[in-house]
Amino acid sequence: MRISRSTAGTAFVGGALILTLTALAYPSMLGVQNAASGQDRIIANTQWGPLTEADRDFVVRVRAAGLWEYPLGQLIKQRSTSPEMQEVSKHLLVGHGRLDAGCRKISTDLGITLPNEPSPQQQQFVATAEGSTGKEFESTAVTIMRVAHGGIFPTIAKIRATTRNSLVRELADTTNDTVLDHITVLEKTGLINQEQVSFQITAPPKLPQDQTTPPPPQQGAPVRVLPIPEDLKDFQTVAPNPSYGAPAPSPSAG
Repeated sequence: MRISRSTAGTAFVGGALILTLTALAYPSMLGVQNAASGQDRIIANTQWGPLTEADRDFVVRVRAAGLWEYPLGQLIKQRSTSPEMQEVSKHLLVGHGRLDAGCRKISTDLGITLPNEPSPQQQQFVATAEGSTGKEFESTAVTIMRVAHGGIFPTIAKIRATTRNSLVRELADTTNDTVLDHITVLEKTGLINQEQVSFQITAPPKLPQDQTTPPPPQQGAPVRVLPIPEDLKDFQTVAPNPSYGAPAPSPSAG
């Protein structure tokens, strides 16, 4: 499909943005490498099945994803006026609100410490989008998220296929549905350069671990909550997992 110069120009503005996007897939690919390279060591035996290092890593990564994509959804809601971008915002806020509820419940049940802040790299993703305006903001935000969502699929598949913990398996199912839902609404904006996105996902560079790892929470700090906005409580994206205490969809919702 032919891409206009205006679309291509807004989607990838400046060398700094290109470098940022080139780095996007690494955190998710790091998760794949970790899970595949021996993180099958059991760190706890629970009533829901054994918990491995890879399982714990996955829960932390799902939590960290929400810690930067949820604020970006809020930014989109504030700044964008197009129906397509407002739809993206709704799906991000509801999807990550439900996933966050799942992560917080699992962390309590399985004794997993969750971060309260995203990684330095993920914080930079938000700063990069926030530093732009208008159509540049929209194309930047959409492209960053599309690369990140595309890169996480192998991690989800690996955990879903190998985990022996039923709670982690449920989270993987819900995460898979949510990521696919987000990819779909992002692509409906018409701002995605598919060839460029594919390149960023398949050829990620290696980055220092301190840039891709979310910092531990301060001792005694309450767990940060990503709430579903009141006006979106009945908004349907993917079917909520009742195990997480998510609200049931309204029968009258379209």
